[in-house]
Amino acid sequence: MGDTFIRHIELLGYEKRFFPSQHYVYMFLVKWNDLSEKLIYRRFTEIYEFHKALKEMFPIESGDINAENRIIPHLPAPKWFDGQRSTQSRQGTLAEYCYTLVNLPHKISRCLHVVSFFEVRPDDMSPVTDSQIRKPEVFLLPKDAKKNASDITGPIVLQTYRAIADYEKSSKSEMALKAGDAVDVVEKSETGWWFCQLKNKRGWVPAAYLEPMDGPDESEEQEPNYEGEQYVVQKSYTAVEEDELTLKEGDTIEVIHKLLDGWWVVRKDETTGYYPSMYLQKSGEVNNPEKSGLRNHNIPPRRSTISNAKSIHNKGRKQISQETYRRNSKKYMQNRRNMRGNLKNKDIISEKNEQEENKSKAQPAVPPRPSKDLIMNRCTESTRRKIM
Repeated sequence: MGDTFIRHIELLGYEKRFFPSQHYVYMFLVKWNDLSEKLIYRRFTEIYEFHKALKEMFPIESGDINAENRIIPHLPAPKWFDGQRSTQSRQGTLAEYCYTLVNLPHKISRCLHVVSFFEVRPDDMSPVTDSQIRKPEVFLLPKDAKKNASDITGPIVLQTYRAIADYEKSSKSEMALKAGDAVDVVEKSETGWWFCQLKNKRGWVPAAYLEPMDGPDESEEQEPNYEGEQYVVQKSYTAVEEDELTLKEGDTIEVIHKLLDGWWVVRKDETTGYYPSMYLQKSGEVNNPEKSGLRNHNIPPRRSTISNAKSIHNKGRKQISQETYRRNSKKYMQNRRNMRGNLKNKDIISEKNEQEENKSKAQPAVPPRPSKDLIMNRCTESTRRKIM
């Protein structure tokens, strides 16, 4: 137990449950040091009791002896009646609490009390339900609303996808699938690994093995962006298929199409190809330890490599060939070069015109001083008398 510790705790949202009576539980994705990721559910009353016990264990760090020494975060007590409004509004505080808790000194963040509380329980894997009572309502916390829990509008209905082939898991954090299984997607990671649940099972699944129920195409997939976004390669990869690219750590490339299966189309000079998105990091971003941990996972498989894939849709999903990517990319880059050339020519012409204009506006030359005889010949009689 002493070797086990938590790397990160992410608040995903909360559930409104109706058995044995109406109540609310928070959903946490707990990421462990062995790179496994577990989904757990906790009532706020449980979390507060955990918090009180932690303060008793570490009275100095909780500020009980001297308030200036407090490093254990504050947590408000439960209300006499905890309804949906308080459950929702408390999420920002709770997310901040978990972040601070994991980053406390190891004697606190890795103690048995913390590790035990966030371990998976039997009812996390198989929540007690009653078939006669309505299913729980899920309220997910949108990624762009993590800092503002009031943005939640829920309930959010989890999207259901179908497995197109059998999948055997290769780690504890993954979930095995059988062709035809209908799974609910809890989280879509841009790495191509999606966190799903199937009845009482939960785990990560390759997005390539899943298809939407209402059609072959993924509505959330973006269109290609041939302008490209600059990324830096964080881990080398050697191409296996002809349409992939071989890149080395530290290479700078441009991403021109972000695909949901985790294999992005990238451009290096004028060459394009697929590359695992989990090995890329946007230029200028600080290295994220969570992403670094994910790079130790296996890269997700590509749909083109799945054998015995069976879709329920008669029409195949739209797919752009690498030849089309290359042709459109070269056309865009040529247009960009032409535009830059035109702008440069315009600047040169403008500069020449400005020089000509300045010449025409130049000051006239000062004439030479006339001689004394010339002055005497041209001056008036009155002036001549004065000089004489």
